[in-house]
Amino acid sequence: MAAVLPTKSNLMAAKSGRALANTGFSLMDKKRSILVREIMSLIDKAETLQARIDTVFSEAYLALRVSNIALGQCDRIAEAVPPDNGVSVRYRSVMGVELPAVTSEDGALSLPYGFLETGAMLDEAYIHFNKVKDLIRELAETENTIYRLAHAIKKAQKRANALKNIVIPNYDETIKFITDSLEEKEREEFVRLKVIKSQTRADAASD
Repeated sequence: MAAVLPTKSNLMAAKSGRALANTGFSLMDKKRSILVREIMSLIDKAETLQARIDTVFSEAYLALRVSNIALGQCDRIAEAVPPDNGVSVRYRSVMGVELPAVTSEDGALSLPYGFLETGAMLDEAYIHFNKVKDLIRELAETENTIYRLAHAIKKAQKRANALKNIVIPNYDETIKFITDSLEEKEREEFVRLKVIKSQTRADAASD
């Protein structure tokens, strides 16, 4: 505890600081609880998305293998697929934590190649891979959100622990020290006044 003068103003300041620290601890604990609930729901979502991606990937690669067998190598056909530049990231705030929202400007799905030298299995492969792309985009948003929430939870827990285990006990110690010192001064003042009063009465009686 830092040296502090045992005055009533310092006692009031210490009590005010302790009340503020208590409020801060309550807010940090509430924030941590809300973020933990948020992250738990997202973990379930991430697991579901990963399972869906695995399933759709398997279906896409199966369709692609069949297409390669039927049509030969599909590299030349794949060159007709344009790059996807329509992904954008915006952010929303949850309890002061900036969380990503990944969006796409994709319109209606259309096949970018001709039908003359292709087949239905290639179409199916393209559709499945397009689904994988959308799922990966959603999974990336979810996993990044989980990472940011986990980091925020760690910070909130650290601050809550500091308030609970260091700041508040320090204020309690300061308040106790000042209170005990002021009470001791009051007792000393009471005894001093009592002695003076007794001495005054003795002096008056002797006169």
